[in-house]
Amino acid sequence: MRKETAKSNLIMLTAKTFSGLNSNAIKYLLPLWISPFSCVTVRLVFGALAFWLVGIFIRHEPKSSIKDKIYMFLIGAIGIFGYMSLYTVGLSKTTPVSSSIIIALIPIWVFLILLCFHKERLDLMKGIGLFLGLGGACINIFTKKPSHYASDPMLGDMLTVACTILSAIYLIICRIILQRVGVVALTKWSFLGAACASLISTIFIPFDAKVFEEPLHFLPLALLIFILIFPTVGSYILQPMGLKRLKTTVVAMWGYWVIVVATVVALIVGQDEFRWTIPVSIACLCIGIYLVEVSESKLKKDCHEIKHEEKDFDKDIKDDRKNFEKDIHDR
Repeated sequence: MRKETAKSNLIMLTAKTFSGLNSNAIKYLLPLWISPFSCVTVRLVFGALAFWLVGIFIRHEPKSSIKDKIYMFLIGAIGIFGYMSLYTVGLSKTTPVSSSIIIALIPIWVFLILLCFHKERLDLMKGIGLFLGLGGACINIFTKKPSHYASDPMLGDMLTVACTILSAIYLIICRIILQRVGVVALTKWSFLGAACASLISTIFIPFDAKVFEEPLHFLPLALLIFILIFPTVGSYILQPMGLKRLKTTVVAMWGYWVIVVATVVALIVGQDEFRWTIPVSIACLCIGIYLVEVSESKLKKDCHEIKHEEKDFDKDIKDDRKNFEKDIHDR
């Protein structure tokens, strides 16, 4: 058991490291080597081809109905294409540090959406967690000024916030669909929808990618290949593997690693400058998400224990009834 848990943690470390480096690599390429929408198109088309290729070798998943395939295609065309476009355009105008801090808000938005539409419970711990998480993001957004690191940080951060809300909606819908279909099927069809949407967008927004023009430059091309193989495809494959044996709180804590990686690399390579608001924002956000996740995990554990006690109580009643009927029969 410990060996499997250690393996799952190692997988999550790898996946989240890729996710953290993703923002740094994309920031380097934008907009000189590739435009934001062209970057999205290349990622989504490559991802769709890769996941359909993976799907050829996986046969044990449940079959999906035509209706489910249409749903998956549409949520990919709207959800994946939408949040990846908002994220990439936003990153082109802000810094990887700000972007990674805001992206960490996704669990907060998931909870707020469920709170509004799914009768989720709000207790004191969750309330404090929401206040700290959103407060940390606001500190980061409203204290950052335009610089040569970020041409329009307010617009970039607002686009990233919109990206996180759309991503949260996408995750909630995926959770519902995954009750009927497999992970590979969902990834295949949703990425196909996203790739088709991105290709259609090239009709209105010209494709611009100097990274493919001759003479080829090694570093930009290497970074693009890294983005395509590891964050785009690798993270999507690794994360479900790592989630199997880890608690919700542990998964949430690994989400903080994305911020650490993106921040440290950005400061080292000169994609941002250190400000006192950075550690304050990160601390508030991490503590806030942790409180929400801990409270949620405790609630799920209590519900599980109550259901278990109810089953035991029902079993005791049935046993008593059988014994009573046996006594009556013997008499």
